[in-house]
Amino acid sequence: MTKLATPLLAIAAYSGTGKTTLLKQLIPLLRERHIRVGLIKHTHHDMDIDKPGKDSYELRKAGADQTLVASDRRWALMTETPEQQPLNLHYLASRFDHNNVDLILVEGFKHEPVSKIILYRAEIGRPLEEMLDKHVIAVASDRALDFAGERLDINDPPSIAEFIVHWLNK
Repeated sequence: MTKLATPLLAIAAYSGTGKTTLLKQLIPLLRERHIRVGLIKHTHHDMDIDKPGKDSYELRKAGADQTLVASDRRWALMTETPEQQPLNLHYLASRFDHNNVDLILVEGFKHEPVSKIILYRAEIGRPLEEMLDKHVIAVASDRALDFAGERLDINDPPSIAEFIVHWLNK
């Protein structure tokens, strides 16, 4: 039986707040709780996961629209998108094997209509209010905030992981 939907949870923040740092701590904590985690990372940069000189890179650059590189340990599918359409988070999530993940964490995509935990540090110099919408389930910060919803300590990854587990089990 194919599992059709996997919950998406965005970890969203302004650049420099520590999204990747927190995710590197959260993923092992969630795995300890037997949650199989997928991850979608949004980047504003032109990125390439392959290297010039490698066969897969050269074959992709020769014009393949999709290139799947595989070994016994992992595989990666690279898809060219020359039209530069806006990213569609739900389409990207649909590419996962939903039989092998219990949760898809999303780094970024702060304006997408998906459940999200906002990370906030005042020293970044941007207002929290710009990131708040009806999809925010919690705010993790290093200080007290004027926020009516669930507040988490950004410096306490185990408590954030526990919050995610409870959210996932609802």
